[in-house]
Amino acid sequence: MSDTDVQLPIPFDPFAEATAEDSGAGTKEYVHIRVQQRNGRKSLTTVQGLKKEFSYNKILKDLKKEFCCNGTVVQDPELGQVIQLQGDQRKNVSTFLVQAGIVKKDNIKIHGF
Repeated sequence: MSDTDVQLPIPFDPFAEATAEDSGAGTKEYVHIRVQQRNGRKSLTTVQGLKKEFSYNKILKDLKKEFCCNGTVVQDPELGQVIQLQGDQRKNVSTFLVQAGIVKKDNIKIHGF
């Protein structure tokens, strides 16, 4: 090697191996159930993170029928499709999703006050 030959260091990413391994079947994709306070006594329950292969409209129809509440499916640019229900239905929705076999109990995150 002469003085004009300079070896540049190769960029090293210490997390490259971990992210490559984590992107497989070991990752958990959570279903997030949140409550949002509207005004006064009114609140809204949102469900996001369901897999794409499920029909959101059929799930919404069953949820509305089961809990006697109104709801809709909203298309969000960042989050994708989100189910919105009237009232605080967090516990009801989580038990419904587990009993229907849509999501495992370990993959549900319940947020709110």
